[in-house]
Amino acid sequence: MCEGICSFALKMASASVFMVLLAVIALNVRVEGSVHEYKDASFKESGDAYLLYGGNEGMRASIDSDQKHGSGPNNGKSYIKFENITLRRTREAAAQHSGMEHRTGLVQAIIFEASDRDDIGGSLYGGRKAICCTPDLAKMEGCKQGEVIRRQSAGDPKWPHVLNIEFSGDDIATTMSAQSVTIPKTGMYNLYFIFCEPTLKGLLLDGKTIWKNPTGYLPGRMAPLMTFYGFMSLVYLLLGVIWFSQYIRFWKDVLQLQNCITLVIALGMFEMTLWYFEYANFNATGIRPMGITFWAVTFGAVKKTVARLLLLVVSMGYGVVRPTLGGLTSKVLLLGATYFLASELLDVVENVGTIDDLSGNTRLFLVLPVAILDAFLILWIFTSLSKTLEKLQARRRLAKLEIYRKFTNALAVAVIVSVAWIGYELYFKATDPFSERWQSAWIITGFWHMLSFALLCVLCVLWAPSQSSTRYAYSEEVGEDFDEEEALALTTSTSVVDVDVKQEMKERKAVNTDVFSLDEDTEEDKRE
Repeated sequence: MCEGICSFALKMASASVFMVLLAVIALNVRVEGSVHEYKDASFKESGDAYLLYGGNEGMRASIDSDQKHGSGPNNGKSYIKFENITLRRTREAAAQHSGMEHRTGLVQAIIFEASDRDDIGGSLYGGRKAICCTPDLAKMEGCKQGEVIRRQSAGDPKWPHVLNIEFSGDDIATTMSAQSVTIPKTGMYNLYFIFCEPTLKGLLLDGKTIWKNPTGYLPGRMAPLMTFYGFMSLVYLLLGVIWFSQYIRFWKDVLQLQNCITLVIALGMFEMTLWYFEYANFNATGIRPMGITFWAVTFGAVKKTVARLLLLVVSMGYGVVRPTLGGLTSKVLLLGATYFLASELLDVVENVGTIDDLSGNTRLFLVLPVAILDAFLILWIFTSLSKTLEKLQARRRLAKLEIYRKFTNALAVAVIVSVAWIGYELYFKATDPFSERWQSAWIITGFWHMLSFALLCVLCVLWAPSQSSTRYAYSEEVGEDFDEEEALALTTSTSVVDVDVKQEMKERKAVNTDVFSLDEDTEEDKRE
């Protein structure tokens, strides 16, 4: 079975490259780091204004000039730079003006920190909040008619920051001069392009904005993950060194189950290392490296799939109370293939070609299949564990029973912690609609990697290679896998062994007619 999982993992890794490429083509975006690019972007009507969302990111304040170092991306400067911003209006809109007119259309770029969001817009007007200044609001608010209503921030009178882009005469297009806006304080910054004149309806925008933090181009909420992935790659390396040293020392007694654990450790090590280099390259150049992102996503999806299949086959007692999974092998591999496809698609869409969080509906559509498959896997794992524990207890395999009890307790704790953490995630996102707690958002992603690593460590401890590994392996001869404690318990009567053998033979004769049943005992010794 382990050879089947290993072969299955290699096939998934190779096949996923083609699928990832197709997904990227479907996305049809340039994968640049903190560069928000706009191509024929259109404005949407919202109340009395027309809005175009330019992006948002967690930004740290620029470091004082005497603390800056170097001229590269790690130079202490934090800014939002506007490059090649071009606005194009319709010919009909331009024809309404003569070439002699000076100002014939105004578009404003508004940058504001999330805590200052109430400083944009005026009082309720016509049953809703007004964004544009009308003649009535000009008297009430002291704003300029035809412009966005803006009040000074309590912390800095220069914020929210407004940049004007104007049309002249009957020009169809106008270009904004290249300029940068320095970030004065740490916060979640938002950018909107807004115009108030209905005559500009149909306006299109091209260009890009570059968002840079003091230490590089990584968005603020992603920056801590680079350090985290670097730490996790070292942790996996340490676990790998310890595990491989034991593996080589007792290679003659290695079980197929331990080969599967070795594969998961290797996949985890590659995944964390690739993510670290992906983030480091992203931070240094501002361009997200396509190739590294592909492989990081792929290794992650393969690792998650193989790790879940490993937990499942261990729960079924593979290699311990049964030599193979028999007729269930095809079901397990089919479930693994389905999970891999769902997980790969989710990770590709989340990481390839995107630097902003997915919209709620898109994420829900992609997360649901993975969540349903995870729930099904948990159900199957605990159902199998229950049957394996019953079988070991009935046959008085005390050493194996103790291992499986520890394994069951660890899984139960992991499930309880996972459910609690999912509740915390929902609370975290529900109470932070404007992403103001972006500096701690990396913990949401980091937790799942830590939990996965913790479960892997449990497997490594319980099934570590040793000279007694074969004592816990399945053997067709009933007495071979008994330890001394088990042997003493059975020396008083040989009838118990006879009963166990007869019971085992009786179980093997049963036939399961339900193709979708989770009851794997009746198919224990089938061969595909």
